[in-house]
Amino acid sequence: MFLVATPASLLKRALIGRPFRSDRMQHTLLPKRIALPVFASDALSSVAYAPDEILLTLSVGGASFYAYSPWIALGVVAVMLTVVASYRQNVHAYPSGGGDYEVATVNLGPKFGLVVASALMVDYVLTVAVSVSSGVENLGSAWPFAAHHQVEFAVGVIIVLTAMNLRGIREAGTAFAVPTYAFMGSILLMVGVGLFRIFALGDHLRAESAGIVVHQTHSIAGLALTFLLVRTFASGCTALTGVEAISNGVPAFEKPKSKNAATTLLLLGTLAITMLMGIVVLARLTGLKIVDTATQALPAGYQQKTVPAQLAHAVFGSFTPAFILVIATTTLILALAANTAFNGFPVLGAILAQDRYLPRQLHTRGDRLAFSNGILFLATFAIILIVAFDAQSTRLIQLYIVGVFVSFTLSQTGMLRHWNRQLRVERDPAARRRMLRSRTINGIGLAMTGFVLVLVVVTKFLAGAWISIALMAVIFFTMLAIRKHYDHVAKELTPTDERQMLPARNQAVVLVSKVHLPTLRALAYAQGTRPDTLTAVTVNVDDADTRAIEADWEARGLPVSLTVVDSPYREITRPIIDYVKSLRRESPRDVVTVFIPEYVVGKWWEHLLHNQSALRLKARLLFEPGVMVVSVPWQLESSQSKDLSRLDGTRTAPVRGPRADIGTPPVPAQPSPAAPNEVAATAE
Repeated sequence: MFLVATPASLLKRALIGRPFRSDRMQHTLLPKRIALPVFASDALSSVAYAPDEILLTLSVGGASFYAYSPWIALGVVAVMLTVVASYRQNVHAYPSGGGDYEVATVNLGPKFGLVVASALMVDYVLTVAVSVSSGVENLGSAWPFAAHHQVEFAVGVIIVLTAMNLRGIREAGTAFAVPTYAFMGSILLMVGVGLFRIFALGDHLRAESAGIVVHQTHSIAGLALTFLLVRTFASGCTALTGVEAISNGVPAFEKPKSKNAATTLLLLGTLAITMLMGIVVLARLTGLKIVDTATQALPAGYQQKTVPAQLAHAVFGSFTPAFILVIATTTLILALAANTAFNGFPVLGAILAQDRYLPRQLHTRGDRLAFSNGILFLATFAIILIVAFDAQSTRLIQLYIVGVFVSFTLSQTGMLRHWNRQLRVERDPAARRRMLRSRTINGIGLAMTGFVLVLVVVTKFLAGAWISIALMAVIFFTMLAIRKHYDHVAKELTPTDERQMLPARNQAVVLVSKVHLPTLRALAYAQGTRPDTLTAVTVNVDDADTRAIEADWEARGLPVSLTVVDSPYREITRPIIDYVKSLRRESPRDVVTVFIPEYVVGKWWEHLLHNQSALRLKARLLFEPGVMVVSVPWQLESSQSKDLSRLDGTRTAPVRGPRADIGTPPVPAQPSPAAPNEVAATAE
């Protein structure tokens, strides 16, 4: 015996590697140094496009409105600090990985949990679409070819990310650690060098867009000014996306899980705030401008570049390696930021599947102990969004942060109820003080995130937020329908006190299309089951062929009667169904077992040539109560070269030797000529 790998298994192993045993689950857990790039890359990378959105929205008011950018960024920082502090309480209180969904379900009820789950699912898909699209746009700032083929590049990046995540969480984290840390280092280096040159050396750094004239298209004051600033603040809050991912991924951390997750969350907040404020302040000092081309005209021939690209050029000047480093790491981190969703979405999907709100297949781990079905589901819908919106991050980002702040707000509401419930039974003074502190933090978080949610919905509803809300509603009601279906099936299948009545008799029916080896094997197997009655049935589609079958049947002296069912309209399925129904009508307490000979083929195209009648018959017979369908396989020679795939992607070579078909009556060396009328799976 030897093992042979199939081409499909070789390709699969090349993409995702060899399978892991279930007892290796602990080897996939992440230390903090790997967990940071795995779960925080989304939140860290958002500082690369959040400044663009702030400046882009302010450009509607004119050049003077860019002065508000540092204050807008400070507002975003205040919200981020609050959210980070709030989620540190979450990961300690709910370390199981359910995150916002678990918090809302336990404390507010299943319906609120589903609202959070719907919001998070939409947000995860948009995280992949926005991050990858923005990464390709940054690449296009340095490589025009990528700018002209954004959709193709974005889809290719998602495919690569999917393959990497299918290999397993630890391998994906290790692969993403270097570019994530390189991005943090390059941005902090750029900000540090830029501020040093401006304040210590007195250099007059100017961005390439500093000379662009940005006109005030119309008078903006009073309520219009307030609305513009609020909308800018809402756009800047995209920097908070991804903060919740750590609370959903606590089970992936090494022990102590809660402590490591909280520490990683704190590191994430500190780094994101430092990088965001550094970029916004440096952009203001260099006079950098990003304009909304729908309201402002750009100079002829000028290609608008992203904020990181312009700042890198202004700070490092002719030192090309540093400029390339910033662009390359920014592009990579934006592409790899989608990895946060690839780790959070499958875990959330598995929890929802376990609670019977999603198909159970999402709870199944793949060869590498990752939730493969969830990864593929996420990748598919992200690609659909990218193609639908032409990989334009500015268009996609309008759909983005609604789901984030819905989950933020409901999560903080749930945490307040959690602490109130704990305080009612806790008597230890030290523990009560900790709970009161945590409740205060979560209360401030609720007020802050709820306020931002209202602002986001009001300012971005017509710009695209309504699409996210509609998608959340669709997902919400779909999950309710799935749960209702599972509950109904479970109720239907629950055993009762009533004893199952044994069937009075077993009437066996063997379907015959030709008198050949598969038919004889099915007949022998049916005899071996010792039924109360046994009948062979063929359908009369052609009189000459039917007479030939009857003659051959008699010539072999087969000890089973052959029943011929007429079919004046040359149909096969309906006469068989009617015959079986007639048996049931005559004896309702009997069970009818239908034996169908079936070819086992080895080539994919052979499925198109065989077994078609069997598929139709089985599909119809399975709906008949009191009818059992038994497929009796006959292995063709082509199937002998294809064995069952083993777990490691190999198969056992066929063992050559004599075959003994126990129970099969002796047959002559030359089988009878094939008759064209099809009755079973042996029909071609």
